[in-house]
Formats: sequence, structure tokens, C-alpha cells
Amino acid sequence: MAALIPLSSIDAELVEALLDRVFGPDRHARTAYRIRTGMQPLDALCFAALDEDDYLVATIQAWPVALGDRQGKPHPLIMIGPVAVLPERQGEGFGQALMAACLAGIGANGMPRLPQVLIGDADYYGRWDFTAGPARGWHCPGPYEQERLLVRCDNPAILPEEGMLGPWTGRAGH
Repeated sequence: MAALIPLSSIDAELVEALLDRVFGPDRHARTAYRIRTGMQPLDALCFAALDEDDYLVATIQAWPVALGDRQGKPHPLIMIGPVAVLPERQGEGFGQALMAACLAGIGANGMPRLPQVLIGDADYYGRWDFTAGPARGWHCPGPYEQERLLVRCDNPAILPEEGMLGPWTGRAGH
């Protein structure tokens, strides 16, 4: 049985080693990192999974980002990811448990209920109502596959049809 704990309680070097192992040491060049450049993770939504031997096997992070519309107005979002599970422990439910914990925190304990975005597999993330539909006209700073840009929102009609994802500075012109 896994224990989920705040990611901030895990040594940062252990987290970095896990992320390097799962995504490779060149992971910082990925588009998701460009989208959240300069941002600090939302600690209340970031978790680590420890196995029965208290070994770090998985992590999830969430970040403040925004979709800048054509007028430059930022529309705040929460970017989920990376979701990282050690390769030899995938398929054991760690990723699902981390996603459930992260998503449950959105809208709770003073956390705003903002739309969420991630870059991932629609078949996997669809179980949490992530879909590519609302993001068809969105762009990212770097290479990505449009069908992997997924959004989860209670009312997708509030989202701009077009825009560029990037860090959320809390003001226009970010």
C-alpha cells in the first residue's frame, strides 16, 4: 500500500533523480518546462508516493500557468505534471492515486477551482475528464503534439478558443 505525502517533505535531490530516471536528463528542454518557466509549483497540489518500504516511487506536481488570448489577457490555469512513476512500478496504481490526490485539492482549502491543462496521453487522462477538444486552437512554446494537449474544465465555454500557454505572472503581457 502506497503512502502519499507532500512532495515538499522529500529531499529535492531524490525528486530530481526520479524525474531524470523517468524522463531522462534532457527533460528540462521539453515544452512543458517552457510553459512553466520561472514558476514555483503549487505545493498544496504536489505529492510523492512511497511504497511499503518507504521508497520514493512516484511524484506529481502542479504549476500556475496561463493561456494568453489574442488581446494578451491571461486566463489562469493549473498545469498538472510531471506525473512520474518509476518504470518498474508502473501499472501498480501510483499514478492514479497521485492524480486523484492532486485533482481533489483543486478547489479545496482555499485553492481556486481553475481549469487544468497537461501534455499527455488522452486514453490515460481521459478517465479524469481531460480532453483535447477545448485546446485545439491553443499553442505552446516549443514542439508538442496537438492531440496530447489536454484540458479539464467544468465549463469549457469559458476558455478562449485560441491562445499561447506560458507562465502565469498574474498580469497581462506575460
